[in-house]
Amino acid sequence: MHSTRTRLRHGALTACAAALTLLAVGCSKESAGAQDDGCRDNGHWSQRERAAWLRTAVAFRGTAADVADPSYDKASVVVRAGRTGDVRVLCQPLAVQVEFWTLTATTKGTETSFVMRYRLSTDGSRARTVGFPAGLPAGQDGSCTRVLVAAYPGAPLADGELPWTTRDLATSGETDVRFGTARIGAYRLLPPQDSAPCDAGRSTTSPSPAGSTAWNINHP
Repeated sequence: MHSTRTRLRHGALTACAAALTLLAVGCSKESAGAQDDGCRDNGHWSQRERAAWLRTAVAFRGTAADVADPSYDKASVVVRAGRTGDVRVLCQPLAVQVEFWTLTATTKGTETSFVMRYRLSTDGSRARTVGFPAGLPAGQDGSCTRVLVAAYPGAPLADGELPWTTRDLATSGETDVRFGTARIGAYRLLPPQDSAPCDAGRSTTSPSPAGSTAWNINHP
């Protein structure tokens, strides 16, 4: 009798353990499935994949190209969820740098000067907005000056990754800006606030840095 009760008790415990194991596995699979459905796995993305996501997530607002008022007071860079493809939020927040430079035409070429760099973290679940820095030059001092802004993932750009122009600054467009890296997500070269110095033909072509790789934003 005692042996029979022991076997029954052992069988009940074994069945209970098996049921708990199945329940745990089922919950685990459900949790994994919920994560896959709820966010986009970006844990193993390359820098190029991060840049591709950022390219569809960045918008430039209130710049001189968008409004009649050339002031940068209301201009901003907005980082939000991607607008095309898989628009789910990212499972792991992405570190993003938003950087500003001024490009000024000189007798020796185009002089690029760092203005500000802002670091943020985003998974695309809400809009992150970076305003343009105060006191950006308007070219009223008689110089041909333009503003360049870029958003990219990861660490700040190294010396060999910094931007330069390949054409006369007065007529350069966004496609005439080059970076020594493929990880630039989005950028914009803004028109001069005071076009008179640029129209006067004072700018010259800036030579490409020696040893740099001429990637542009459309590089696959």
